[in-house]
Amino acid sequence: MAEADVDVEVLIVGGGPVGLTARALLERWGVRTLLVEKHRELSPFPRSRLVNTRSMEVFRRLGLAAGITAGAFPPQFGRVRFRDTLHDRDFASAVMVGVDGPIPESPVTGVVTSQDRLEPLLLAAADAPARFGAEVVGLAEEADGVTALVLDRERGTRSRVRSRYLLAADGANSAVRRWLGTGTTGPGAMAAVTTVVFDADLGRWCAGQPAGVYVTAHGSFLPLYPEGGWAWLAPTPEGAERADWPGLVARALGPGSAVRPEVLRVQHWVMNAFVAERFRHGRILLAGDAAHAMPVIGGLGMNTGVADAHNLCWKLAGALRGWAGSGLLDTYEVERRPVADRTLRQAVANTDLMFQAQSLRREQLRAGGAASGRIELPWSERYFAQLGLVLGVTYRSAAVLGDGGGTAPPPPGSSEASEASEASAHYTPTAEPGRRMPHLWLAPGRSTLDAFGEWFTLLTPDPARWAPQDAPPWPLRVEALGAEHAGPCGLSPRGALLVRPDGHVGARWQDGLPRPSALRDALAAITGTEGRTA
Repeated sequence: MAEADVDVEVLIVGGGPVGLTARALLERWGVRTLLVEKHRELSPFPRSRLVNTRSMEVFRRLGLAAGITAGAFPPQFGRVRFRDTLHDRDFASAVMVGVDGPIPESPVTGVVTSQDRLEPLLLAAADAPARFGAEVVGLAEEADGVTALVLDRERGTRSRVRSRYLLAADGANSAVRRWLGTGTTGPGAMAAVTTVVFDADLGRWCAGQPAGVYVTAHGSFLPLYPEGGWAWLAPTPEGAERADWPGLVARALGPGSAVRPEVLRVQHWVMNAFVAERFRHGRILLAGDAAHAMPVIGGLGMNTGVADAHNLCWKLAGALRGWAGSGLLDTYEVERRPVADRTLRQAVANTDLMFQAQSLRREQLRAGGAASGRIELPWSERYFAQLGLVLGVTYRSAAVLGDGGGTAPPPPGSSEASEASEASAHYTPTAEPGRRMPHLWLAPGRSTLDAFGEWFTLLTPDPARWAPQDAPPWPLRVEALGAEHAGPCGLSPRGALLVRPDGHVGARWQDGLPRPSALRDALAAITGTEGRTA
């Protein structure tokens, strides 16, 4: 039995954090969407645990930052602790900079929270329809759109959904990616892992030394919610279907713990590590784990997906509303795939370094070292900051112009392609084209980042000089930049920055307008509309 057809502008496949973020961002642009998710409800598992600084900046723009923080752990949980067992002393620890407290580089602070706390807030952030228990079982791409066959798994009915574009955020095992025949690069499946969610009173070992993760020789323990609850992550044992999970968790807690946990849920999953060979196939675009799956160490996976959505949604809006050429969507892969490659390398390195720390500990104990001794970690105290990776992304594409607004961007695939800083712990704010616009206070409580939204923003100490004489065809706002900020942004009092809707600098004029049409020419170049009649 077939139901009536549905027509939308963007069909979002996948109701996790990335799909839900895209739904909220596109609604801000007035884009009609439908989200479909094959599971009947939001994830009941904690899964992703870290909302980093950049994701919180995106959520601040959506009005969600305060609500996310209210349900999250306080900043002192922004730390990783290493112990032999949960009830032993730390033999090492590392802070998550940008989560353990405020940083001057951002108006927000990241948080440790659970995905099942985050997703309901994201779902409530938009009114666009969302169907749960709805699975895409067929796809047909056409010249002017995509037709998806959607199965209602409870009722057994099927409907056709026609969309101008399809955004696939359907996870590491993406059915859409498989249908497209898109391959992946990278290590692939790294480990089979089990998450056990349980209740137990472990406060006597952890209350005085809070952490978001306790890494032990017998798996990792994660506090789930400020009011209680725990998860244990460990390699999936043989005979998992017959395992005594309460007994396994009790043994992992260590001898003498005298704790019998109440197991609530068990989930088996695969830790994947790959990047899709393509992020775009015509009118179908991949985002989040469908485009790149990251090992969990360092909390990079979900956050990289949120950044995908932030990069892509304004480009979809421009293509749909006619103020951007379809070629603008090509810059999505050009900008985001190199970042995914770099992030994957960092996530794999995080995993290797975690194993190194545990190996060093075993060597110390074998050599007769005191159980209360500490080891020197194979990374710096600021390692888990990763601010160069989180805030230091540099985009190089046709949607980024050089200083003066006229420098040709490097070609895709060149050595200057989009990247995140290789020195991932180091971040130097800069207003160079391609970089995230630095956080500067424009007024008490109002950051430069708060000036960006569903429009391009021209930041300048001299708004009168730069204000367009007639309304351009692109959404544009002119914002005054305090004279005290001009120098740090590389501007004279007559200069200006053109900032894209995703907060990245698209062009910079350091010393005034080079010609009357410079601003319009830059907007046309960035959006791929050169040669059109305005």
